[in-house]
Amino acid sequence: MARTTADSRAEQAREEAKARTAQLLREIRRIEIQTSRLVNQHLAGSYQSVFKGQGVAFSEVRQYTPGDDVRTIDWNVTARTGEPHVKLFAEERELTVMLVVDMSASLDLGTRDFDKRSLVARLAATFAFSAIRNNDRVGLIGFTDEVEVFVPPRSGRKHVLAVVQQLLTHEARHRGTRPAAGLEYLARLARGHTVAILISDFVDVLPEEGPSAPSGPGPGSRGAVSRHEEGARAFEHALKVVRRRHDLIPIRVEDPMELELPALGLVAIEDLELLGLGGDEFIDMSPRRAARYRETVAAERERFDQLLRKLRLDGMSIRCGDNWQKPLVHFFARRARRMRR
Repeated sequence: MARTTADSRAEQAREEAKARTAQLLREIRRIEIQTSRLVNQHLAGSYQSVFKGQGVAFSEVRQYTPGDDVRTIDWNVTARTGEPHVKLFAEERELTVMLVVDMSASLDLGTRDFDKRSLVARLAATFAFSAIRNNDRVGLIGFTDEVEVFVPPRSGRKHVLAVVQQLLTHEARHRGTRPAAGLEYLARLARGHTVAILISDFVDVLPEEGPSAPSGPGPGSRGAVSRHEEGARAFEHALKVVRRRHDLIPIRVEDPMELELPALGLVAIEDLELLGLGGDEFIDMSPRRAARYRETVAAERERFDQLLRKLRLDGMSIRCGDNWQKPLVHFFARRARRMRR
């Protein structure tokens, strides 16, 4: 009897695993179809003009003709053949696109269509399929409050699908969000120029200011503020370091519930990034408190936008439930116009 029960449980576990695998494969295929259609119909023509290779590479040698720049003469070939020859160069077209992606627990939130994690996978896949369509390479740096995933840059459809699967299935060891960790890893790793796509909800990356900042005699409050401010400084410094060498594009993913909580009265909430550690917390979501929450969120978003403007970073914000493709099309079109100036 016990053996029969164990066999039954094992069979049920296998069936559940099969169902999860089938669902995952359907989701990956759905993402591939959506993003490939977007790339082919709207982004293919602008990708090369938006992201250019850096520098030039030697192409070939040909015989000198009047008017050629004498600085390009290949003296070794000229000496060997007895006839003047010049070097020809071509722009280096191949790029490396690094997806620096938030994998923290706060991405599990979703109240419209799909959660932030699925939205992140779609955004990352769009840039990845755009890259491999032009024979560029794609890599992945996945972070929470530390780097948990690194996939070396490669090209090809199978590689991109493996990256998408990693984004959808990775079980994070940590639950916090620290984008500076991913940026610092990229700065140490990548010696040449890359296109770095930083995708995160950027939860708590900047300190609160003024009366909204934590205060009072509570234990550890001063230390908490210091750690928060220190993290914000590290984030800004990491942005500056990466921006100097790479083409950095920050993308903020959001859920409408994060921006405007309804006035529900006394409710129990649980922090997704402290799940199982912090426990439930009861808060008063009266109309006055709900309005205060909206103001706090709006101020935090404005501080983030100000930082991007200060560093001259071209980013975007995309919300669950909205048309996530439209902002990408506008982004590519805007950058293409800027590059033509």
